[in-house]
Formats: sequence, C-alpha cells, structure tokens
Amino acid sequence: MLRVRAVGGRAWRGFKTFPCAAVEVKNEPILGFKEGSPERKELLKALESLKGKTEEIPCVVGDEHVWTKDIRYQLSPFNHSHKVAKFCYADKELINKAILASVAARREWDLKPVQDRAQILFKAADIISGPKRAEILAKTMLGQGKTVVQAEIDAAAELIDFFRFNAKHAVELEKQQPLDAVGSTNTMLYRGLEGFVAAVAPFNFTAIGGNLAGTPAMMGNVVLWKPSDTAMSASYAVYRVLRESGLPPNIVQFLPADGPVFGDAVTSSEHLAGINFTGSVPTFKRLWKQVAQNLDVYKNFPRLAGECGGKNFHFVHKSADIDSVVTGTIRSAFEYGGQKCSACSRMYVPDSKWPQIKQGLLDIHKHITVGDPVEDFSTFFSAVIDEKSYSRIKKWLDHAKSSPKLKVIAGGNCDDKKGFFVEPTIIETTDPQEAIMNEEIFGPVLTVYVYPENKYKEVLHLIDNTSPYALTGAVFAQDQNVIDEAAKVLRNAAGNYYVNDKSTGSVVAQQPFGGARASGTNDKPGGPHYVLRWTSPQVVKQTFVPLREWKYTYMG
Repeated sequence: MLRVRAVGGRAWRGFKTFPCAAVEVKNEPILGFKEGSPERKELLKALESLKGKTEEIPCVVGDEHVWTKDIRYQLSPFNHSHKVAKFCYADKELINKAILASVAARREWDLKPVQDRAQILFKAADIISGPKRAEILAKTMLGQGKTVVQAEIDAAAELIDFFRFNAKHAVELEKQQPLDAVGSTNTMLYRGLEGFVAAVAPFNFTAIGGNLAGTPAMMGNVVLWKPSDTAMSASYAVYRVLRESGLPPNIVQFLPADGPVFGDAVTSSEHLAGINFTGSVPTFKRLWKQVAQNLDVYKNFPRLAGECGGKNFHFVHKSADIDSVVTGTIRSAFEYGGQKCSACSRMYVPDSKWPQIKQGLLDIHKHITVGDPVEDFSTFFSAVIDEKSYSRIKKWLDHAKSSPKLKVIAGGNCDDKKGFFVEPTIIETTDPQEAIMNEEIFGPVLTVYVYPENKYKEVLHLIDNTSPYALTGAVFAQDQNVIDEAAKVLRNAAGNYYVNDKSTGSVVAQQPFGGARASGTNDKPGGPHYVLRWTSPQVVKQTFVPLREWKYTYMG
C-alpha cells in the first residue's frame, strides 16, 4: 500500500504519479486464501490454466527473444513428470552480446531522474499486487513446490515490498545532501555504477530474483539477470511485469545460463561493475576469486554482494515458553521443506525441558502432511526442489541412521518415484560438534543437542563457535538476564537475531535480512541502506564567488 505525504520540499521533475518526494509505503497485506475467498478462486483458476502445460521461455536481450541449441526443462518438484518450462542456456557469445548492449544503454538510463525509475517499481508492485498476483503465485507453487501461504509471503508480499520500499528509499536518498557554504553549493549525485551488474538468483524465493535484478536497475544500473533453472517460470513472469511496467529494453537482460559459463563470461568482462548474488558459498567464493584474478581487466573495482545461507539455531533456556518453542521450531525447520536460508536446523535444549519439548514436536510431527500443494491445500510442505537436493539430503539421512552419535526420532525416509519427497526429520545428537550440527543441509532436517540445564553459558559459546555461518538464530527465554547475556555472546552469531520468535519470517523494512561470516556480505536487502550499495555517488561543488588571489593572508 502506498501513500504520499505532502511536504514543503520541491516536486521532482519527471516524477509523474507522486507530486513530491516524500513517499510513504506499508507492507503488503498477506491474503488468507480461505475457502470461497476471491483470491482463492483466482489462484485455483490460474493453477488450472497451467496444469500439464509447458511454458516456453527464451533468453531475452533487448527486445530480441533468442533460442540457443542448449535446451533445458524446469520440472515440478512434486511431480517431476511435469515439465513446467522449456528454456535454453545462453552461451558465452550471447552473454557478451548482452553485456555490450547493456553498456550501450547505461548512460541514458542513468541520466533518467530517479523518480522516473522508481515509478517503474511502484507500477510493477501494483501489477503484482493486483492482476498478476494469481499467475505469479501459481507459477511459484508449481515450479518451486511452495504451498499457498509460502508462495503468498514470497512471490506476492515480499516481492511487492522489495519493489515499493526500495523505490521509496531511492527517492528519499536524493534528500541526503551535503552542507552548503557561503558562496558555494554542494550536491550529491547518486549515479549508477559504471558498467553492468550481474544478478545471480536462487530457486527458493521468487522475490529474491526480482530484487537482485530490479533494485540495481532502479538505481541507474544495467543488469544481466541469471535466474535459477528451478525458478524459471516465476522469474520470467516477474521479468515480463517489469517490462510491462515501463522498463526499457537492455536495462535488464534475462539470461538463463550454465553457472560456470555465466560466471566466466561476466568476470572476464572489463565492464563488470558488480555482482548481486544469492546462492551457495562455493559458488560465491568462485566468483570472488575470479574477480580477484581479473582485477587488472576492470575499469572499476566491482562491488560484490552475496547471501550464502546458514546453519541457523534455536537456543532454548529453562525459562522458555515451551509451546512457543515447539510451534516456532516446527515452522522454522519444516516450512518449505527447510529450504529457506533462515530455516532452523540445529536446536539446543536443556535436559530438564527436553521430554516436554520432544513430546510436543512428535505430537505435531504426526499431523504434518507432505504432498502436492496444488491438489491439497492442507499440505504443510511439499517436495524438495530437485534430484541433486534430494540426493544430498538422503546422504545426510543415511549418515544419521548409521552414526552412533545420532538417533532419528521422527521421519528419516524419502521417496523420489513421483516427486522429490523427504519426510520432516528430527534427530538427536550426543555430540554438539557432529558434522550435522555444522554443515548446511537445506532440507527438512532438524538436529537437537540436549545439554545439562546448568551449562547454558557454555552452550551459548558453543553455538557461536560451531558453524562457519552467521545468518539467523533465535533465543527462547523468559529470564531477561539470560536474554541480555545471550545477546552479548551471540552478537556475531547471526545477522537476524530473534528473541522468543522463530528464526524465519523476516519482513522487508521490519527485519532487513542478511548475515556475515560464511553467510555473506550482510548488505541487508529490505533496509534503507541497500540501495546505496548500487550507486557511485558524485559530489558537485559549484562556486559563485570567483577566486581572485593566489596567496594566503599569512604569507604577507
């Protein structure tokens, strides 16, 4: 929702819809999709229209739709016999063509008033909020295996919020100006980066792909968007909304590609100005190393922004509200099959409370439905994204069953005959340093370490030092002294830190998201500072009193 507040400041030239620079926006309401509701009817209609169909998705450079010989398919995770989309990989030649076309369009785009560029994101947000909502949700559900609510909070609410709040932040950034002095004025110009930005998107959030490409573009940059193979359909729908909203050709190039081919091509170009990345640590490290090796090639030092996942914790103190712990952990660990960067995968519980918490987890576990989120809206989560992910998770489950330090207390089975289904799995460990407590699994697997109640201080330090990641974490306690103590010990253990709440569910503008250590560069998309990452400011001093003397007065 968007509201304009009248102020005494100047109205910006070219700001067509809003008469002044003060733009107020609110978080997009999350729709309920109850039986008989208008939004549910629209969604069911959209899902029906996509059933059994294969969408054809080209590479797009400028206004040219290009098909290469390297044809690929996006499969539905819960029904891998359904080819959701047919697409092709851009080759090195096409990627280089896209780079040159983008760079040629950059100067004119960068000179456009930020209010005009922001207007495109405002319009795109309105379209996604209204006429395109059902289509983008349906494609996210079918292609990425999301339930109704998980698609709604991602492909509708979060994406809309990214577009509206970042547009607001961009407009308001223009008001951040240096001081003037007697006889001169000083102006800060927020230019785009000189070159192009490579946006490398993940499968798990449609919103992230839209933000990785859309926000740098709005800040005056040109972007090569490499969507995830397993989020192709929804990503292309978002790209088309941006174009429909007035984004000119060559500002965002839509380029499905093999990861190493894309990485090699963009990092070897002299025009690389930035990489906006969400994905795995090895891939981000590879890109970073390639940039370092090619530093002498570039016209500028490229900006690197990356978000790389986590090994997120729930710490439970003896004073915690048990019901809150149980329900929060179930949601955090198992919603979307644990495939959120913020999902809880390690839990620390005092021995005095474990019997009660364990029983609570098992009681809910019995009722969790894993299945087809399109045909059965009571499904809590669906299949994991693809065969590679399924195989990786299965290895961890096999490890848990064979290790003397681990005990599977719920779930542990998987089946890939129709879809890539993995049961929600709860594991107990006697070793808090076991690999399963350290490494990211990215699936519906929760491991619990039960600690002696009076050793909670040692456990806080253990949490801080166990995993290389530092993305999200949660502390459950009613004792304020413990809450304060935990905050100090875990200050660097999570970029998004929750007290008496689950580790997932960050909301744009409320909890800007990101972490440090191996979790990334912590640039906090969803916050007011993120847009500044994609600018190269220029300060202009204009003097109105001519300088007449070259000597200083003390010189005599």
